[in-house]
Amino acid sequence: MNTLHFPPSTGDIRNDLYLTLEKGDFERGGKSVQKNIEVTMYVLYADGEILKDCISLGSGEPNRSSYHSFVLYHSNSPRWGEIIKLPIPIDRFRGSHLRFEFRHCSTKDKGEKKLFGFAFSPLMRDDGTTLSDDIHELYVYKCDENSTFNNHALYLGLPCCKEDYNGCPNIPSSLIFQRSTKESFFISTQLSSTKLTQNVDLLALLKWKAFPDRIMDILGRLRHVSGEEIVKFLQDILDTLFVILDDNTEKYGLLVFQSLVFIINLLRDIKYFHFRPVMDTYIQKHFAGALAYKELIRCLKWYMDCSAELIRQDHIQEAMRALEYLFKFIVQSRILYSRATCGMEEEQFRSSIQELFQSIRFVLSLDSRNSETLLFTQAALLNSFPTIFDELLQMFTVQEVAEFVRGTLGSMPSTVHIGQSMDVVKLQSIARTVDSRLFSFSESRRILLPVVLHHIHLHLRQQKELLICSGILGSIFSIVKTSSLEADVMEEVEMMVESLLDVLLQTLLTIMSKSHAQEAGEYVSCLLSLLRQMCDTHYQHLLDNFQSKDELKVGNRALALYTGKRVSIHSYQ
Repeated sequence: MNTLHFPPSTGDIRNDLYLTLEKGDFERGGKSVQKNIEVTMYVLYADGEILKDCISLGSGEPNRSSYHSFVLYHSNSPRWGEIIKLPIPIDRFRGSHLRFEFRHCSTKDKGEKKLFGFAFSPLMRDDGTTLSDDIHELYVYKCDENSTFNNHALYLGLPCCKEDYNGCPNIPSSLIFQRSTKESFFISTQLSSTKLTQNVDLLALLKWKAFPDRIMDILGRLRHVSGEEIVKFLQDILDTLFVILDDNTEKYGLLVFQSLVFIINLLRDIKYFHFRPVMDTYIQKHFAGALAYKELIRCLKWYMDCSAELIRQDHIQEAMRALEYLFKFIVQSRILYSRATCGMEEEQFRSSIQELFQSIRFVLSLDSRNSETLLFTQAALLNSFPTIFDELLQMFTVQEVAEFVRGTLGSMPSTVHIGQSMDVVKLQSIARTVDSRLFSFSESRRILLPVVLHHIHLHLRQQKELLICSGILGSIFSIVKTSSLEADVMEEVEMMVESLLDVLLQTLLTIMSKSHAQEAGEYVSCLLSLLRQMCDTHYQHLLDNFQSKDELKVGNRALALYTGKRVSIHSYQ
């Protein structure tokens, strides 16, 4: 991405126009040889005043009020390629224009420079957008040294280019300045501004109060705005969306929600991923939508409740992918509302979150084996689900969040035959849950561990996704070992022994028969990790639960074959 478009730091205001003097095509004008052409450029305000110090040539040179090009000897088609930076103040941009004066420099008299033409270009169009990032062919108008530019209105009413000419069909033939139809002048421009835009749709959104009858259309057209323009104006766009939401929630709520989802997902694109800190900063420091959480929760719940009925679920899937930042907005909005009202409507907020999680569980409980669309919706939800834990922990206790998560994971189908891709997504969501900050608290682990072990047990019993399961188990064993001094660890190890030991041994025997070396190593490591964390009480409890000596022999055989040494638990005499 071209970094000229963006400010050096988040929150900085920038308004620079980069202009390249490209080329010109001029007539000889009755001379026997070609001209030596110099271009002089000025930036002029609406009243005709030359803006001071608005031209920068870089390289540490001080800003200046005029620019003089280099001169190519005997060339009626000069190619300059010079880049000039124009740091024009935002309040002076509207109404200002560029004027280019063309002079022939005599080789006989070094000081003689004869004016023979000029071109000009406004910086902004009538619709409020700026000069587009493009190459512009400007009309050249004839003039001489006796011409005066004191009254700039004499030429500003003329077309500056072909596009401008199409908008001025009735141009009188008797003008002070006549266009030289065989001559042309080319410049290219690139705007780097955090306050001025070249996009009509974006400008309409930012100026929405001027178009009260077009607001729904304006919101719908946000998707047509380029990503570069959106990230440049991110704070202004977000401010505008939430002001529109406050203005008429019932009428514009869903459209604002869809626009917010679109922007959030834009920042998931690798091209714009590094703008996520800008969004984070906005939410924490600039976001002021204290009432927004109500509508965001309502729209999110409505989308989820529709997932069982709609054939096309593109909008629902986009909302699921945007879940992390939707919850960031929801939580911050509730925090702002709580501060402003001393905690009013706390019960209503908690109730709305509980109802939202009922809808989440509903989506995941649906049978998606015969619906690829629903499968994609569930996958998008599971991928995003672990990203909301930290936001929930700002508003709820560890135990409350763990209960939300347990209910959600418990709503997933127990079968492992819903499709390999969905099995993988489901286990990846569980893996990220285990790796989350929420799982590091013993109070939440006690709640979450049973449902996590339940799903792993199901997959091991069916010999499905063994490597992913071993990775999850490795993370659990590592966390439990780190927390070994906590009193609750004994109970957690007991859960793992009861749920996993038997199926781990059976898995090892199956892997052994198929000679899967990588998987064998992973499960030997898992089994040994579990055995190391077992105490005498766990061993005795385990032995009491064995039904026969044959079950013990199975365990001994697996351990002996895979560790290369005798590992014996105990045996009945």
